[in-house]
Amino acid sequence: MQRAVAPSPVLYADSAPTPPEPPVRGRLWRVLGWVSIGLSVVLVAGSLTAYGFWRRLDGQIDREDVGGKLGDHRPPKLNNSLNILLMGSDSRAGENARYGAEAGQRSDTTILLHISPGGESAIGVSFPRDSMVRMPPCKRRNGTTVPAQFGMINAAFSNGGPACTWKTIESLTKIHIDHYVEVDFAGFKRVVDALGGVEICVPKRIDDPKAELHLRAGRQIVHGDQALGYVRTRYVLGDGSDLDRIKRQQAFMASVVKKATDKGMLTDPGRTYDFLSASTKSIKADKGLSLSVMQRLAGSLRGMSAGKVRFVTVPVEAYPQDRNRVQFAQAAAEPLFRSIREDNKLPEPAPAPVPAQNKVPPVPPAQVRLGVFNASGTGGLAQRTADQLAERGFQIVKVGTAKKRFARTQILYGAGAERQAARTAIAVPGVQPRPWASARPGYVYLVIGREGADLRVINPTVPKMAGEIRADRDICAQT
Repeated sequence: MQRAVAPSPVLYADSAPTPPEPPVRGRLWRVLGWVSIGLSVVLVAGSLTAYGFWRRLDGQIDREDVGGKLGDHRPPKLNNSLNILLMGSDSRAGENARYGAEAGQRSDTTILLHISPGGESAIGVSFPRDSMVRMPPCKRRNGTTVPAQFGMINAAFSNGGPACTWKTIESLTKIHIDHYVEVDFAGFKRVVDALGGVEICVPKRIDDPKAELHLRAGRQIVHGDQALGYVRTRYVLGDGSDLDRIKRQQAFMASVVKKATDKGMLTDPGRTYDFLSASTKSIKADKGLSLSVMQRLAGSLRGMSAGKVRFVTVPVEAYPQDRNRVQFAQAAAEPLFRSIREDNKLPEPAPAPVPAQNKVPPVPPAQVRLGVFNASGTGGLAQRTADQLAERGFQIVKVGTAKKRFARTQILYGAGAERQAARTAIAVPGVQPRPWASARPGYVYLVIGREGADLRVINPTVPKMAGEIRADRDICAQT
């Protein structure tokens, strides 16, 4: 959780001057976007951008309106990143009937795909289906309500469909989710086949008649039913646990990303169209994942490489009441959730050098007495920003709301605080500090306008996790 910072009674000043009207000047904001189409982490940005092409793809997606089922108390959206909930359904309806009769429908796989601002990198976070969690009340499709309950996380899907899983993940992580994508068994096979198969590496020969899974040891390409059997089996590979299966699924998805982002595929319009067409026919999504969103996302992801995509599992520990179940290891899980929540825009290019006589060396953050004012009209923005700055060592002496609404964000400083303002500008890139005659001597004021205040990323933004898998890894590594 973000820690609140109590202002010092000596420095806290209601007498702090009201921030002035900012000058008429601004920055050029670039359009940001992302796309998630297909089985899991399919990040494809080909050259096919014709309107008719996108219209055909858009018309193939089965969509559901989940807006009214998410409730009013959702986590705020703190930045320009994109979070997409990816779910693999174990439904036995329709084409999936051949996999046996099973009552209900659960999320066989649940992954939160986080794409950093600007499409610079992506991380897929897997939630073990055996995790014991508290689920919020959810609405069923017939309008009735399932009360809040404690149980395995994959039960949320059967309680209230994708909206309930969406609501549950938001309540557990406090991460704002933007869209969801769901795929079933048949859809999974179509996507794999549209890719021309996916490469895997098996540590030993597998012969499992029950799962119709027959694989030789070593590196190989799998299609359709074999690919599905490989990612779903729990007992012929590994130790039989869901955690072990997740690692195998992550390695498979890394191979999917590697294949989908291959330059040979992205430069072949026919292959790209066939793949995207198979993907859009195979998924369900929320209505917010519109045609215009898809077009913007595809343009922004052009150039993302497999090396910028990685997969991790939520840190868990044994559930005391049942050793066959797990629970989140909060001490390790919360830093991961927090880093995703606060993944701010990447730093803008450094400003042009200034003449030597105008340069001032910045001081350490602990020497900056900083007031943070909200002039954006977005509730809570000043406090959230102040909390993040406090954690970076700044002295937060005032958090307040400006009397006026401003478009631009600015850094103002009083007499003797030029070096302190320079340090603030490092934390909030793209804003040029300027003196203010009405400011208290030695104080700095961050006035947040409608354009926001994106803090400089402290790399790595999302920390490396034990056992994480990168999409550009050797598929046979650690098998």
